[in-house]
Amino acid sequence: MLDVTVIEDPAAAAVSLDPIRGRLLAELAAGPASAAMLAGKVGLPRQKVNYHLKALERHGLVELAGERRKGNVTERLMRATAASYVISPLALAAVQPDPDRFRDQLSARWLLAVGARLVRDVGTLVTGAARARKRLATYALDGEVRFASAADRAAFIEELTAGVSALVRKYDSPGAEGGRDHRIVVAVHPTVRPQAAGDPASGAADAIDTVDITDTVDITGTAEIQE
Repeated sequence: MLDVTVIEDPAAAAVSLDPIRGRLLAELAAGPASAAMLAGKVGLPRQKVNYHLKALERHGLVELAGERRKGNVTERLMRATAASYVISPLALAAVQPDPDRFRDQLSARWLLAVGARLVRDVGTLVTGAARARKRLATYALDGEVRFASAADRAAFIEELTAGVSALVRKYDSPGAEGGRDHRIVVAVHPTVRPQAAGDPASGAADAIDTVDITDTVDITGTAEIQE
């Protein structure tokens, strides 16, 4: 089972977004189960569960893990093809975000568009590498930092931009024969805290309340970091 897989097909995305099917995927990510075993967990008749399982199987979200004989019936044991799923912007190709429409390094919505492009591109690369049976070379850096003030955050962003831009200038070789372009994405955003019980927006609200969103950082003149 894969740790995470990307859903690019619109029909598969629609199937996965059904609440009952999402619950079935979660149950099958924990281990193989039959329709009869799942029926009691999700509170549906076995026939209804079978219907949903067939829809998930058609789109490659679940697969046959084995069969077992139970009385006069042969039960199919199904399992999820991944522990978690991410829907690529390609599933809504006509309206997918395009970071190149506008560039605003201080815009949260532009950051969202960049993140969506990251999901789309890496998802496509993962799919292609799996088909070619090749390893995909990637790297990610993830961490947290607590700023004492908005001024410290502004200074950090200025130094981060200058430092990464200097590295890009140092190693960028546009004319290198046999070289390969790589995209660099660096993001800074408030940490979203765990949601309070019964309040799905509390985590995001906590992040917003702890940040002075009126202050800005002037990084005019720094190099853009992209391919």
